[in-house]
Amino acid sequence: MQKIENLRWSILLLLLALNFSCDQFSKRIVRNEISDYENISIIKDHFTLTRVENTGAFLSLGDNMPYIFRLIILTGLPLLFLLYGLYFLFTKRNLPMTMQIALCFLIGGGVGNLYDRILHGSVTDFMHMDFYLFQTGVFNFADISIMIGISILLFQSLRGKMIQEEPMDKAG
Repeated sequence: MQKIENLRWSILLLLLALNFSCDQFSKRIVRNEISDYENISIIKDHFTLTRVENTGAFLSLGDNMPYIFRLIILTGLPLLFLLYGLYFLFTKRNLPMTMQIALCFLIGGGVGNLYDRILHGSVTDFMHMDFYLFQTGVFNFADISIMIGISILLFQSLRGKMIQEEPMDKAG
């Protein structure tokens, strides 16, 4: 039983480290190779690299807040949530595997952005997509990890509701 628990911990730590490492590796390249607001077209004008240092949250929300509020809201609160997330992930042994994976993506991405905010004073964003009808803000790999984690949790939640509703539909 202890071997299984050690394997579980190892896999979770590996997933967390991969999410964080991919994010930080890509940001290091961007910081060293791309100038602020430089626009590099990857797929015509549909996918571009544009380096932006974001001192706010998602889509620069809170960028104009006084420093102390940004420190509390954008650094302190996320730190508390991430610490609780790690505690939850490693102490709840009976979590479904999909939830464990989702939490690794959420926490790994959250730590990547928080690390930037603490170390650099801003989060480095650099990817932008524009498909005419659909356009994103500028984002990074940590944001992708967070969205993957949210998507897994949402899918799992919807799937769980559909499974719970099936017996009622058949009985009716």
